[in-house]
Amino acid sequence: MRRSRLGDAGQAFPIYITVVAGLLFLAFAYLAVGQAGVKRNGAQTAADAAALAAAQDTRDQLAGEWLEVVLDPEKWRDILDGSGAVLNGCWRAYELAAQNDATVNDCDPTEPLAYTVVVASTTSVGDSIVPGTESMHAVASATAVIEPLCTFEPPGEDAGGDDGADVLPLPQLTCDDGNWDPDPDDPTTLPEPKDLFDVHLADSQANDE
Repeated sequence: MRRSRLGDAGQAFPIYITVVAGLLFLAFAYLAVGQAGVKRNGAQTAADAAALAAAQDTRDQLAGEWLEVVLDPEKWRDILDGSGAVLNGCWRAYELAAQNDATVNDCDPTEPLAYTVVVASTTSVGDSIVPGTESMHAVASATAVIEPLCTFEPPGEDAGGDDGADVLPLPQLTCDDGNWDPDPDDPTTLPEPKDLFDVHLADSQANDE
């Protein structure tokens, strides 16, 4: 009877070793998957921030251009609808990507008012039990859109001053969050960039390469 028990124990030991080895393999595999997930999340954060930064730079430029011509409503239209925008904000995408441990693979300004940015994590997933992870980098993309928020009615041609001079009142801005009556002498009546244009993410996606 004693020999039989010893024999059963000897037969069970290799099975035990196999089970433990399998569990360890699964644990390391899950760890590798977790590492990859962290990298993808980090890359997605970098892509989102980079695309938003590029779009916000163009939004601020448009708002600044509007302030420069606030006394000339005839020049408002192209600025407020974004048709006169110069989409040169990709430099901000590179800055924000670097701050989030990523590099920009591509920054594509798209019409009418959007930026699509693709980034890759600067560090790899790292060594793991899964082959190839030591050279695998997370890649993510994001698209940020600039949306005009305000409209206005151009002043009538017969709206002159009391003395007959051709002085037209500034039009009221009708925006999503309220109306504005711009008065260059009163800064509180001048909307901020975020009042004139909304910037938001339209699409994002992450994967590994």
